[in-house]
Amino acid sequence: MNKTPRMKMREQDVEVRNRNFLEVALGYSYEEAIEEAKRCIDCKNPRCVMACPVRVKIPEFIKYLLEGALETAFETIYEDNILPSICGRVCPQESQCEGACILGIKQEAVNIGALERFVGDYGMEHNLADQTEVKNNGTKVAVVGSGPAGLANAASLRKKGYDVTIFEALHDFGGVLKYGIPDFRLPKDIVAHEIDNLKTMGVTFVKNAVIGKSLTIEQLMKEEGYKAVFIGSGAGLPSSLGVPGENLNGVYYANEFLTRVNLMKSRAIPTSKTPIKLGNNIAVVGGGNVAMDAARTAKRLGAENVFILYRRGREGLPARLDEIHHAEAEGIDMRLLTNPVEIIGENHIVKQVRCEKMKLGEPDSSGRRRPLGTGEFVTYDIDNIIISIGQKPNPIIKDNTANLDTQPWGGIITDEFHMTSIPGVFAGGDVVTGAATVILAMGTGKDAAHHMDEYLQNLH
Repeated sequence: MNKTPRMKMREQDVEVRNRNFLEVALGYSYEEAIEEAKRCIDCKNPRCVMACPVRVKIPEFIKYLLEGALETAFETIYEDNILPSICGRVCPQESQCEGACILGIKQEAVNIGALERFVGDYGMEHNLADQTEVKNNGTKVAVVGSGPAGLANAASLRKKGYDVTIFEALHDFGGVLKYGIPDFRLPKDIVAHEIDNLKTMGVTFVKNAVIGKSLTIEQLMKEEGYKAVFIGSGAGLPSSLGVPGENLNGVYYANEFLTRVNLMKSRAIPTSKTPIKLGNNIAVVGGGNVAMDAARTAKRLGAENVFILYRRGREGLPARLDEIHHAEAEGIDMRLLTNPVEIIGENHIVKQVRCEKMKLGEPDSSGRRRPLGTGEFVTYDIDNIIISIGQKPNPIIKDNTANLDTQPWGGIITDEFHMTSIPGVFAGGDVVTGAATVILAMGTGKDAAHHMDEYLQNLH
């Protein structure tokens, strides 16, 4: 078995990157990619493929990379994943493809994410995305939301010849890829490039269209002539802590905070029309990727002391290992087993957060040990607090669509074919599952396209 150590990816120096929004991980050179690709042992039953939500043929693309056939390597990935440069950067590979890598049993898994990023970036630089002429079949399909689920669904349907229009509520396309993930993790020109590929393919994009307000699902189907609709509108409604003081000035929710920084350029002080006012001491509540993104963004905006408050221990942190390591390297303090119970203010402005120290009890339904209060409290001085404890789907579509069955928490209910309770209306991604990963959203968008095609074929 290959004993070569995993090739480390070069990164921006910590002291430099803490003051800019440029990408932290710098990617592999061709030589580094080849060295890492050599570590793949080309298993007979590649578990990495089965662990990938879109079933990328991983050993196959790695083999082409080793042969120097970069175009073929790109085409192999692109068949199953239309966003390789994005997924290579933001997927939680350690719990998907790399988590299943046989090599990872005895040593470090192959860095599949970095190899996918390398090949994806090569494809982007050389404009390799499949631009073959699509034969139109004349059937109109609407996609709600231009995030990962919507983009994957639209691309799959367009390849089958459908006349696809994506409706986006915001003033720019890309969904969570644009507003939720900071530039230092995912440069926005990469997202723009992938969207341009879909435009070239013939997908129509309409912005500032809030489905449920500007147009209803019923109007799309009955008045606008769309034969099927895919709802991939994500989970953009933040969950609140439900503690006293949450309405004080200086309290942010992570989605609002990141949207203003990423999409509305609030970091461009003093020219920004939507500036973010931050002090020096910032608490971020939560332990997921969004919490890490918010904390690292606050640091880059000039905050001196940024700390994470999380009610479980280190092994319970849901963020990617890379994000945790990057955050700590950048000076983010992890205050674990600490649960905020009150936000304290003065003259309506946040001043302190009072927290209960926690201990871990027996595992709960998630399999993680349940955090239990100890009755011991600690108070921290803060200038701002950013709450990042999960998101739910925005209720606009649910509230304005008759006969659409939803979960008590707002998620749209679908059957095994991704169809909702309304015939011809499908859904996938975070609007169904609640906040999850980019690749899982893409997987459902792609699967739904297959079932939408079957449904539409049966209509004729």
